[in-house]
Amino acid sequence: MDNSNSANAPTPALFNTIEIRDLRIRNRIVISPMQQYRAERDGMPNNWHLSHLTKLAVGGAGLVFTEALATEESGRATHSDLGLWNDAQAEALRPIAEEIARQGAVPGAQLIHAGRKASVQKPWDGYQSLGAADAARGEEPWQVVGPSAIPANPGWQTPKAMSIDEIRRALDAFGVAARRAARAGFQVLNIHGAHGYLIHSFLSPISNHREDEYGVDLGGRMRFALEVAEAVRAEWPANLPIFYRLSCIDDLEGGWTLEDTIILARELGARGIDVIDCSSRGLGPRGTLATATQGEGFQVPFAARVRAETGIRTMAVGLIRQAAFANAVVEEESADFVAIGREALFNPHWPLHAALELGHDRRYDAWPDSYGWWLARRARTAPAVR
Repeated sequence: MDNSNSANAPTPALFNTIEIRDLRIRNRIVISPMQQYRAERDGMPNNWHLSHLTKLAVGGAGLVFTEALATEESGRATHSDLGLWNDAQAEALRPIAEEIARQGAVPGAQLIHAGRKASVQKPWDGYQSLGAADAARGEEPWQVVGPSAIPANPGWQTPKAMSIDEIRRALDAFGVAARRAARAGFQVLNIHGAHGYLIHSFLSPISNHREDEYGVDLGGRMRFALEVAEAVRAEWPANLPIFYRLSCIDDLEGGWTLEDTIILARELGARGIDVIDCSSRGLGPRGTLATATQGEGFQVPFAARVRAETGIRTMAVGLIRQAAFANAVVEEESADFVAIGREALFNPHWPLHAALELGHDRRYDAWPDSYGWWLARRARTAPAVR
C-alpha cells in the first residue's frame, strides 16, 4: 500500500514488499539477531526478551530475528544466552514469535553453536574465557570444542578437537533445533556461520588444521557448513526460507577470503539456502566489531558482490544508520535486505522514522493506531517537529 501523500508517488525500494518461498515480508528492513545476555541460567527467555522483541516489531521492521539460540547447552557463548536445545525452551519462545507476528513483522530465529568462543564472560564483565573467579560467583566454565585444538585468542581456553561422532551430534542438534523453531512459530531461520563461532572455525584455514574429510582443503573445510545447511533444510518447512550468516572475509593473512565465500554461497544455494547474510571478520576477540571505527555500510560491498556473482539474495549489515543510505542499498540492488542492530537499540522506531524521512508514510498510517492518530495531529500542529 502507498502511504505517501501522493497516490502516484513511487514506493521507496526499502519499503517494497518481497516474497521468498511462500512468505511475504512487508519491507526490506530486518532487525539483526542481538545477544541480550539476559536469559535464565537454563537458556530460557523471560519478560525482557518478550518486551525487547515486541518493541522492535512495533517499530515497523519487516523481519525481526531473536538473538542467537544455542543448539546445544555447550554451544552457548555465556551462561546468559538463550537456547533451543530442549522442547521447554521452544514452548517458552512461542509467545515471543506470536507477538512479533501480531505486530505485523515476520518472526525469525537464529541458530548458533559458539564452538571455541563458548564459555566466556558477558561483554561488560570482560568477554574473556571463564575461569576460577567466575566459577566462584556461580559461572562455571565448561569444555569448549572446535575443529582443531587452537584457542580463539591468547589466554582463552584451548578447545577439544571434535571427533567425527561429535561432529555428527552437532549436526543432529542443528536439525532438531530447526524443527523446534518451526514448532514454536518462527517463519525464518538464520544459521550463524560467522564471527569465529563453530561453523566459521571449520571454514577458516587459520582455525581448522584437520587432516580428515573436514579439513585439508577448501572442500573439506566447507563440508561442515554445508552439512549444517542440509541438516537444517531437512527439518525446516520447505515453504519457509533460511538465511545463512557468513563472515565474508577473515581480514587476516592466510584466512578465509571473499572468493571462498562466493564458492560457498553457490553450494549453500544448491542446498536450499535462500539468503546469504553478509558479515565479516570475528575470528578473533569480538564478532561484531563493536569497538572498531568503521564507515556506514562498510560491509555492503560483500553483499553486493555475492549477489552479483551467485544470483542468490543477500542481506547487508554493518553500521547502517541513515534511511537514504539503506534505501540506496536496495535500490541499487547491492542487497535484497538491510539489517540494523545497534541503531534499532538506539531508536526502536527506526523503520517507521525511515518511512517518514523517505516520504513513504507522511500520514503515520504505518504506526499503530494508538500512536499514529496522535502523531498525525502533532505533525499538523508542529510540522517542523519530527
